[in-house]
Amino acid sequence: MATHITVLKFGGTSIQDRAAFERVARIVKTKPPVAPVVVVSAMSGVTDALIESFRTVSTRGVSESVARVEKLFGRHLQVGQGLSRARFARLQKLVAASRAEIAQLLSEAASDHALNMRTHDAIASHGERLAANLLTLVLEEHAVAARYVDARRCVITNESHGNAEPLLDEVRRRTAAELLPLIEKKQVPVLGGFIGATLSGVTTTLGRGSSDYSATLIGAALHAREIEIWTDVDGVQTADPRLVESTRTVPHISYAEAAQLAKLGARVMHPKMIEPVIADHIPIRILNSHAPEQPGTLISAESSETNGKVKAIAHKISGKNAIIGCIGHGLKINFRVEPDAVGAVVRQLHAAIFE
Repeated sequence: MATHITVLKFGGTSIQDRAAFERVARIVKTKPPVAPVVVVSAMSGVTDALIESFRTVSTRGVSESVARVEKLFGRHLQVGQGLSRARFARLQKLVAASRAEIAQLLSEAASDHALNMRTHDAIASHGERLAANLLTLVLEEHAVAARYVDARRCVITNESHGNAEPLLDEVRRRTAAELLPLIEKKQVPVLGGFIGATLSGVTTTLGRGSSDYSATLIGAALHAREIEIWTDVDGVQTADPRLVESTRTVPHISYAEAAQLAKLGARVMHPKMIEPVIADHIPIRILNSHAPEQPGTLISAESSETNGKVKAIAHKISGKNAIIGCIGHGLKINFRVEPDAVGAVVRQLHAAIFE
């Protein structure tokens, strides 16, 4: 039961500064007549900094931890310099409220040496909440009828703080109830990824890098026609561009191939992001917000290649162990190597297969 809804998820590098927010606004503005729903990560580096402040507050003290977080608020306010006076005033109020709440939470964390993960999630949630509110204001500035929606009203989870599991029936019911009335009014909902809440309303997080997962959960709940994951590379690459300069974009992979790549650490995909879309065969596109004209990579139920052809090489390093995998339709080859040899082996494989 596909709809006219498209979910657009923007990662932290797609909203890293004022110019990036402007690019995102232009992308969203081109989407009608498709009905867009926007899911956004925290600005790049913000979640890391928030979690670090939580982990170190007992040794650094509340004052120093709050001072370090203050730099994050400055980045949001800098983006807001391009807003109208009224919208910038709204942003300032949001930042002030976030600042006060984080300071209170850090004060509580400083006296709790057990590192309460409930407090962890409450602090970490502010990155996505601020980013989604800020993007809503930027979209309004571009004459988009954007509406901020607190993701905690949609993504309902269990109580496993730090790595919560969604309660899928609740997610479907509440997401539809919250977002469909806005979409019917031709408004553009904007939500933060990564965060959720328990049935009793306590803030949770879905685990690091899980905003892609948030997007596919919401897309599945709305029976979206497509989900777009906007990042800073031209889709899935034939290998990690940090190791191989001559990578190519893989135009099409299947859900199964994407899941294999994600498990091997492909950085443009979260390991759980494929699960919600399988039942309805919702396609996913991986796109580059810095080059929106590029076609990116399509992920769908079927593969477009014959059996045995390698589409991509992925690798995962965990401590003293490393795995390299060759992924393709009907193909799954994994082998272990020494971590120090990963770069050389991946480059040799890439040259032999793709060059």
